[in-house]
Amino acid sequence: MILLAATPIGNLGDVSVRLRETFERATVIAAEDTRHTAQLLRLLEIENRPELVALHDHNEHDRAAALVDRASSEDVVLVSDAGMPTVSDPGFRVVQLAAERGVLVSAIPGPSAVITALAVAGLPTDRFAFEGFLPRKSGERLKTLRTLASERRTLVFFEAPTRLAATLADLATAFGAERSAAVCRELTKLHEEVRRGALSELAEWAAEGVRGEIVVVVGGAPATEVSPENALREVQQLVAAGERLKDASRAVAEATGLSSRELYAAVLAARSHTTAAGSDTAG
Repeated sequence: MILLAATPIGNLGDVSVRLRETFERATVIAAEDTRHTAQLLRLLEIENRPELVALHDHNEHDRAAALVDRASSEDVVLVSDAGMPTVSDPGFRVVQLAAERGVLVSAIPGPSAVITALAVAGLPTDRFAFEGFLPRKSGERLKTLRTLASERRTLVFFEAPTRLAATLADLATAFGAERSAAVCRELTKLHEEVRRGALSELAEWAAEGVRGEIVVVVGGAPATEVSPENALREVQQLVAAGERLKDASRAVAEATGLSSRELYAAVLAARSHTTAAGSDTAG
């Protein structure tokens, strides 16, 4: 099988017993950086010496098939430098190809920067979306952020420390200066820090310079104050433009905080009333 193995995002003590056992019996490990993985094995005092195969963004497309072929007859352990493979890290193409060929894929759960940051940020966790790294150029970044400005779910981003201040400033521009957020730095490491506040405050703080691995968590957009009548008209307009009634009701409900079921029923009731009125006129 292909075995996706989550590795520590900082603290070596987060290595699970299962991960140690897997490393001890592995014959081949596909690693984002073989030197990094070799060092991890040494630090864990793993006596086994598996074959280390480089698998990174620049060669995954070419090496995926060979790794999947091997996984049909032996276990292939797949690791990234930190956290769970495939999550803003190599591995997706391997998993996709394995699924297409009927090769089993399993995982050894473990540390995740996304979930760890979400848990400690102090923002709603019931619904969230992971957006990975934003575009490097400010113009493209702002364009992307404006498409997310009305998203009601909590948003999680990765960012390089050198771009953090600019990204927070763009977030404040696109989402509003007072939107609540948290910058989670060096999670699970000695100098772990979680800085919470409004986007404008965090942008000002980050302008002084920030180091380390960064995860940014941003609260979702507040519900728009819309009357039920106006919300009904918005649903009707979306349907007239070609949206399915169910999808249109859900979209407006998410943007306004109203019930999608009630909006759906209101549109049907309005249609029924219009039909009845037309019949009376015809009679």
